[in-house]
Amino acid sequence: MELAYVCEWEKRPKSTHCPSIPLVCSWSCRNLVAFTTDLKNEDDDKDISHMIHIIDSEHPWDVFSINSGHSEVISCLEWDQSGSRLLSADGDGQIKCWSMSDHLVNSWERVLSSSVDGDPIVALSWLHNGVKLALHVEMSGSTNFGEKFSRVKFSPSLTLFGGKPMEGWLAVTVSGLVTVSLLKPGGALLTASESLCRLRGRVALADIAFTGGGNIVVAATDGSSSSPVQFYKVVVSVVSEKCRIDTELLPSLFLRCTTDPMRRDKYPAVTHLKFLTRENSEQVLLCASNQSGSIVECWSLRKEGLPVNNIFQHRSPVVGEKQPTILKWRILTTTSDLERVSAVALPKLPISISNTDLKVASDTKFCPGLGLALGFHDGSIQILHRLSLHTMGVFYGSSSSAQRPGDEAAIKRQRTAGPTLHFKALQFSWTSLALAGVDSHGKLHMLRVSPSMGQVLDMNTTLRHLLFLLEYCMVTGYDWWDVLLHVQPTMVHNLVEKLHEEYMRQNQALQQVLATRIVAVKASLCKLSTATAARACDFHAKLLLIAISSTLKSLLRPHVLNTPDKSPGDRLTEICSKNTDTDIDKVMINLKTEEFVLDGPPLQSLQQLIQWVGDFVLYLLSNLPNQVSQGSIVRPGFGFMRDGASLGMLREMLVMIRIWGLLKPGCLPTFTAMSDNQDSMQLLFRLLTKLWLCSRDDGLPQEPDESLIDECCLLPSQLLVPSMDWLPVNDGIIVKLQGKLPLRLQFGKASSLQGAGGAAPLDVFTRSPGAQKMDNLRCIHMGVSPTEESKACTRCGCVTMLRSPNKTNAMKQWEQRWIKNCLCGGLWRRIPPTFS
Repeated sequence: MELAYVCEWEKRPKSTHCPSIPLVCSWSCRNLVAFTTDLKNEDDDKDISHMIHIIDSEHPWDVFSINSGHSEVISCLEWDQSGSRLLSADGDGQIKCWSMSDHLVNSWERVLSSSVDGDPIVALSWLHNGVKLALHVEMSGSTNFGEKFSRVKFSPSLTLFGGKPMEGWLAVTVSGLVTVSLLKPGGALLTASESLCRLRGRVALADIAFTGGGNIVVAATDGSSSSPVQFYKVVVSVVSEKCRIDTELLPSLFLRCTTDPMRRDKYPAVTHLKFLTRENSEQVLLCASNQSGSIVECWSLRKEGLPVNNIFQHRSPVVGEKQPTILKWRILTTTSDLERVSAVALPKLPISISNTDLKVASDTKFCPGLGLALGFHDGSIQILHRLSLHTMGVFYGSSSSAQRPGDEAAIKRQRTAGPTLHFKALQFSWTSLALAGVDSHGKLHMLRVSPSMGQVLDMNTTLRHLLFLLEYCMVTGYDWWDVLLHVQPTMVHNLVEKLHEEYMRQNQALQQVLATRIVAVKASLCKLSTATAARACDFHAKLLLIAISSTLKSLLRPHVLNTPDKSPGDRLTEICSKNTDTDIDKVMINLKTEEFVLDGPPLQSLQQLIQWVGDFVLYLLSNLPNQVSQGSIVRPGFGFMRDGASLGMLREMLVMIRIWGLLKPGCLPTFTAMSDNQDSMQLLFRLLTKLWLCSRDDGLPQEPDESLIDECCLLPSQLLVPSMDWLPVNDGIIVKLQGKLPLRLQFGKASSLQGAGGAAPLDVFTRSPGAQKMDNLRCIHMGVSPTEESKACTRCGCVTMLRSPNKTNAMKQWEQRWIKNCLCGGLWRRIPPTFS
């Protein structure tokens, strides 16, 4: 484990973050980290604001802080399964649901709330939606994604008509009450509360897990290690438009340390209680502590045969009769005496723990999902194996030097320095390759967690591990930022090639589903190395090309309603792929032009997208001589030279645009020609077809012939070649983390990144101060100093205006496609005008 970056607060006048109050942290599958601090006014000790801070880990300085309005300390934070909504609960029984405002990660608002007045919340969870995957390490060498990541049969906590999962949340209070809030389709909340058992008692700690049958299991303890840890089954249902809760007592357990005569009174308090995973209610982790130390125990629920009295053993057995069984908690393992534990983080990666999977993971040194993290009061962190609890890795914080052998001066400093800085909240990322921690001063620490836990691996095995996790993110849709933390520039090319090979081995239907996601993954990888940065431009251009193509084809309508199964767009693709004629007008003859008849306004409003297609074709062809020359640097556009599918897509769009131009000349792309009689579309189609014929999918790729290169050399003298505006410089942090030294950042100050590691960017990424700013989605210029508010993608940096300047339906439909996510699937964040 090693520190990637630390983000700290600027010293604020008359306010300070309270180090004594418990902190909470939660990490969503969309790469958003939420954590709490309590801001105290130094002039008035009673004036405390309970703050929730939300960051995207790629831009940690761009923090959105919410004065939550909670009257007591926030005790729980929980993201929903989509990573777009957040629950917060406090010591006064208030539960609030937060959602993005305008789908921006740095703008949040409260949308729902429920309460159990005056009853502090100790555990909180969203109801399960019934989606569960298992990741099989044993099958990591398989060519089928379905074998690597299998869907596990799992029922939602509650279903609506037709089996659709019902949304809602469940909380446990300190008085032993379980409260459920259900979100009805109309947006109203249906709330009910019920006692966990008939004899209500104090619940100091609790956790919530789910079973495959749709039930909920709650573990609870009163905080004393001498008391039993109780387990309850909770069943939620809706009867006559009212929420109903049924509870049932399950087998309980006593901590092993309380039955050991040597330790009976050594650890009086239970400080942490966690199910190992939220979908496994049969394994639980317990931590008991005193003022100076802790001990951790791992328990498992097993089905055991019930012994039968000797009187009944001699009778003749009945056919089909089975021995009676009982569920019983058995201890799996326990640690030796540890430093006092301050925080626990459990892995979210749903790795299969069958014997064969565990053996393959051990043989290949694949560790993600197998380790849990313990933070200690001396500032250190240990990663322990989730089943055996043996140490897999250790991180020594800046103030935990006392554990390092031979550092006696540090030990003396620590004894005189007062309380040690330590982690009060820890959270694993969704592939367990990163660990976020909030320390007792409210600073956010981001740590890399090695896939092999520091064990030396050959390059092929390392690449296979990273590829396996990238495929998992691609299939699930989870963010892959934490995987990129471990990709070195020298690995990028091999990872991109191997990822493409694995993708091409999937069936056609799955390839279609993952078509844009794999391009986005490749683009993220290529930005990590200056040698492949130009390819990142190509992949982003390909995402835009795919989107424009599907939008333009969707405008086509069959002339007769009872048409065969092929749509006009499919027929266009089929005809263009078979017709190799270089004359665009001859290709048009084979098409049913009545399918292309559209009203004028939609075509005119999409002119900016059509113009981008024309400019892009002209740029590709005019740069062909530079791309094929020996020894030249790889420039943006190189990836398209042998991409037959993309070149074919451009041909199809030129044909569509040509037909529409006959109906509405105003929608045609405009070119600055050097002669009045130059048919620009005809010229571009002819050259593009020749290039396409060199890279068609049905034959071996060929080098462009000399005559084509000569014609492309003459192109700038016939048409004015526009300068393509590629995506802006990525101001995210991932490209700055190639070095081993951690970065020191400050919340609210993006400028603190300047000068951090990394090589000089390519000239295509640089922008002069007086350059025109581009709306990368609408393909229009915004001016040198735009006054419009803008938003940028958290992943690729794509910039677009926040408010639409368009009035026509066709362009509004285009914009609505990207209202929640960017072309690459990244989330949007509001950016100030000076940065846009």
